[in-house]
Amino acid sequence: MEIGMHVLLLLFAVALVAGFIDAIAGGGGLITIPALLMTGMPPALALGTNKLQACGGSFSASLYFLRQRAVNLAEVWLILLMTFIGASLGTILIQLVDSAIIKKVLPFLILAIGLYFLVSPTLGNEDRQKRISYLGFALSAGLGIGFYDGFFGPGTGSLLSLAFVMLLGFNLTKATAHAKVLNFTSNIASLIFFLIGGQIMWSVGFAMMAGQFIGANLGAKMVLSKGKTLIRPMVVVMSFIMTIKMAYDQGWFS
Repeated sequence: MEIGMHVLLLLFAVALVAGFIDAIAGGGGLITIPALLMTGMPPALALGTNKLQACGGSFSASLYFLRQRAVNLAEVWLILLMTFIGASLGTILIQLVDSAIIKKVLPFLILAIGLYFLVSPTLGNEDRQKRISYLGFALSAGLGIGFYDGFFGPGTGSLLSLAFVMLLGFNLTKATAHAKVLNFTSNIASLIFFLIGGQIMWSVGFAMMAGQFIGANLGAKMVLSKGKTLIRPMVVVMSFIMTIKMAYDQGWFS
C-alpha cells in the first residue's frame, strides 16, 4: 500500500504529540495505533510499524534521562535484561495465542492504577525504603511487565512507574525516568520479532519515529523540570482515558 505525503505529515504530528504524552505518563499507543489503522493498514502491520515509531520516542526520552544521570545503567542492567527477555517471549507468544482474555481484564487494571495515584496524593513524592532487591524486581516486575509489553502493550509505562514506586521506593520522577528506559528495552525486543515477521511499513515508521523523537525529548525535559506536579495528574488522566478507550473497543457502551 502507498501512503501520501500529506498522510505522512499528519502521522508525524500525531507521533510528536504521542511521544510527548508517553514520556510523561504513558499511553501514547492509544493515539498512534488508531491513527495507523485509519490509514487502512492490516492490524499486524500497524502494530509492527507502531513498535518502530515507539522506539524513537522511548530512545529519545531514555537518552535524555541517561544524559541527566537520572538513571544508572550499572544498577539496573539485570532489570533491563529480564525486561528484554520477557518482551521477547511475549512477542513470540502473541503470534501463537488469542489475547482476548487479557484485553478483558486490562481496563480494570489500568483504572486501578489511575485511582491509586488519585487517592494517594503523597505516593512517590520522595524516595522510600525499597521492599524487594533489584534481583527480585528484575525477576518479577522486569520479566513480567516486559512480557506484557511484548504480548499486548497498552499501559506499560504506567505499570512500570507504579512498580518502581511501590517495590523499589523510587520517587515519581525517578520512577518515570527508569520506566522509560525499560520501555525502550521492551520496544526493541518486540521490534526485532516484528522485523523477522516482515510486519513493518518503513516509510511510515521512520516519519513517525522523527515525530516521536522530538515529542519524547520535550516530554522528558518536562518530567525533570516539573516532576510530580505534572506526572501525577497526567498518569491519572491517561489511565482514565486508556480505560474508557479499551472498554469502548470491547463494546461495553454498545
